[in-house]
Amino acid sequence: MSSPRVTHAAATVFVRNLVLEVEIGVNADEQGQAQPLVVEIEAELSGEPWRGFSETVNYERLAGHARMIAAAGHIGLVETFAWRLAQACLAEPHVRRVTVRVEKPKALAPATAGVVIVADLM
Repeated sequence: MSSPRVTHAAATVFVRNLVLEVEIGVNADEQGQAQPLVVEIEAELSGEPWRGFSETVNYERLAGHARMIAAAGHIGLVETFAWRLAQACLAEPHVRRVTVRVEKPKALAPATAGVVIVADLM
């Protein structure tokens, strides 16, 4: 039996439900205190096949970008946090498209609010 002819293949490395304490918000009661953000990252990789670590992206590095942005100091908007994270992920070798979802659970509690940013190098 022969293998099917593949015309396109894509792999997506993801991080889900990464909870970070972040100083974020524009309201007066949000200044000087951290609050939780729930971060999800989907990084679509270029190329294939993926046989070794050097041909993919380390999901620990993706999560590390989110942690570094969170630790850098107060951010006004969730959109700013998500955009910075998308840019950092796209700077990783082999990442050609990234979807970043950031939820701010306390913004409209008990509902959740947030943003989704999709960015690519195409």
